Amino acid sequence: QVQLVESGGGLVQAGGSLSLSCAASGSIVSIIHMGWYRQAPGKQRELVASISSGGVTNYAGSVKGRFSISRDNAKNTMYLELHSLKPEDTAVYYCNAAVSTGGFAFGDYWGQGTQVTVSS
Repeated sequence: QVQLVESGGGLVQAGGSLSLSCAASGSIVSIIHMGWYRQAPGKQRELVASISSGGVTNYAGSVKGRFSISRDNAKNTMYLELHSLKPEDTAVYYCNAAVSTGGFAFGDYWGQGTQVTVSS
């Protein structure tokens, strides 16, 4: 079993910054792909940013240039730096990881989510 634990959410004023982290633990052989998603009230969950094991990144258009994703493979941890925050960035942010747990076993795992609230 694999667990993902997010931390770092909170309340910030528009224009401010936050840092999120996601630590993976458990029966991990390798983490193939990781990503941050968010879900605002009444909206569908959407991809914010993703990063491959080799460090290739992808961003949603709405956050490009403001958010930065990174990962530390040795620590099985992923980070998201959020800058120039806007009220529309308010959402629960979820960590996602595609994980090899040994042999031909793979799994897709989610964290419990961390709230980011941006006040105007």
